[in-house]
Amino acid sequence: MKTQIIKVSAKKIELSKLSKAADVLKNGGIVVFPTDTVYGIAANAFDLKAHKKIYRIKGRAFNKPLIIMAGSLKEIACVAGLTETAQSLAKEFWPGPLTMILPATQTGAMVMGGRSNLGTRVPDCRVARAMLKLCDFPIATTSANKSGKESAKSGKEAVKCFKGKVDMIIDAGVCKKGRESTVIDVTHFPFLVVREGCLSKRHLEKHLNKRIIV
Repeated sequence: MKTQIIKVSAKKIELSKLSKAADVLKNGGIVVFPTDTVYGIAANAFDLKAHKKIYRIKGRAFNKPLIIMAGSLKEIACVAGLTETAQSLAKEFWPGPLTMILPATQTGAMVMGGRSNLGTRVPDCRVARAMLKLCDFPIATTSANKSGKESAKSGKEAVKCFKGKVDMIIDAGVCKKGRESTVIDVTHFPFLVVREGCLSKRHLEKHLNKRIIV
């Protein structure tokens, strides 16, 4: 496969370049892109065939769900139920390095193959959010790495890992966080920190004023 590699700068967003990435996603292709945490590998959230490509490219087990990423809370609300707790966390930590597991709406369940819950995130990355705005639909995504290996934290690492395997790679240099997002399940109480990443469990507990479980 020929991989198109485009270099962009977060300081000066070139929408003409990112519109090409949006077109790739609209047409069932796979794009590796930067976020605030690590690079991600993405497909159109409404294209289940494209989802399967991500699993094959990464060598990822099919029982490990992808997450839904969008450019705004409004778009997340289309696929996930925003509880009072979720809205509070979103107000405090989105855009940012927090992934929330929320109850799926009817649309969300369809997008994720019938799953009742799904992970969601709004990234704090100008390049990613500009791409998402051009798409006008959410994306299904996960970290850009081969399963079991470290996630790509720079465009250089992303190219080394995925050149010839995906349709496009957006190289925006080094991610500002360089560590995966924290994942919290708020579909039941006590809340469960599934993965502690950029945000600490203590930070989340302080905001919620509640004890959560690691």
